[in-house]
Amino acid sequence: MLRIRTDCQAFVNTTSRNLKISPVALALVAVSLGAQTLSRPIPRESEPGESHLRNLRQLTDGGENAEAYFSHDGRRLIFQSTRDGRTCDQQYVMRTDGSHVRRVSSGRGKTTCGYFLNGDRRIFYASSEATEKNCPPRPDPSKGYVWRLDPFDIYTARADGSGAHRLTNFGLYTAEGVLSPDGKKIVFTSLKDGDLDIYVMSVDGTDVRQLTHQLGYDGGPWWSPDGKRIVYRANHPETPDAIATYKDLLAQRLVRPNKMDLWIMNADGSDQRQITHLGAASFGPSWTPDGKKVIFSSNHHTDPKLGNFDLFLINPDGSGIEQVTTAPTFDGFPMFSPDGKKLVWASNRHDANPHETNIFIADWVN
Repeated sequence: MLRIRTDCQAFVNTTSRNLKISPVALALVAVSLGAQTLSRPIPRESEPGESHLRNLRQLTDGGENAEAYFSHDGRRLIFQSTRDGRTCDQQYVMRTDGSHVRRVSSGRGKTTCGYFLNGDRRIFYASSEATEKNCPPRPDPSKGYVWRLDPFDIYTARADGSGAHRLTNFGLYTAEGVLSPDGKKIVFTSLKDGDLDIYVMSVDGTDVRQLTHQLGYDGGPWWSPDGKRIVYRANHPETPDAIATYKDLLAQRLVRPNKMDLWIMNADGSDQRQITHLGAASFGPSWTPDGKKVIFSSNHHTDPKLGNFDLFLINPDGSGIEQVTTAPTFDGFPMFSPDGKKLVWASNRHDANPHETNIFIADWVN
């Protein structure tokens, strides 16, 4: 969706920041720093204990950049960024070496959750431009750690950004879209029926079907490589107080995503089962290309006030959790290249200024 995206996973603009810094100050930092296009990737050393990562490279330099996802041929990335002096995200495409950066969204409103479509000839992403031409206001800091449910709808366009077309017309938070492996369906999260649930639709926007129905935030869905399962993050309030708080925030188009666990369901929504019980902010799950493991970001291992999220691997049955990154800062939004040889993610590591988020890529070592 800091992609966070909105983790298209829906957390970039909130979770990786030190919560002691005011949103106003962070906005000023983002505007003043901007983001730079690199002529070549910046080589970086991996942290001790990051045995799965080799030949680490930084692809962006400055500002806020997140939610980078591979094209199907593995040659390009679509990502969101506040570059060009913006205070909220637009969608950009670049090569996997960080070159040839090009904005592919209109520049109006706020965007999140980009993805490639139709054999990389098209893209889709979520945008608020139909309702809000300018960047939306940030949540009131007095409400604590909350994330605004912006009035996104899903748009599709040619790969160069031309010919944009509004795919959904709900006028409420509709984002976090991911294309099915066969290229026929999009899974996404929406508030269209009054709660944050996961839906699936055909790539032309028809045949919309609701997959989750339990009260609470179900989001960040990601197809397994064989298209038979979907991993997602969820928080289902159970006590009367928790339910009342959730509903009150939802009525204000806000959500507090500080406690999320991972779930898996079949592609038709059946057999929904929780696979983590970490009691923390776990989000941004995706799959290894062989479908044998899930990779995700979480702060369950540290004090949440530190803003330290790391990447972890876990088996689909919830066993065998393994830490992948060890930098004492934010790491999130991981995705493997189609051939499984590279991992791309967003991180605050090596930030020249506090709270910068950049895109990193590394060779993956099994």
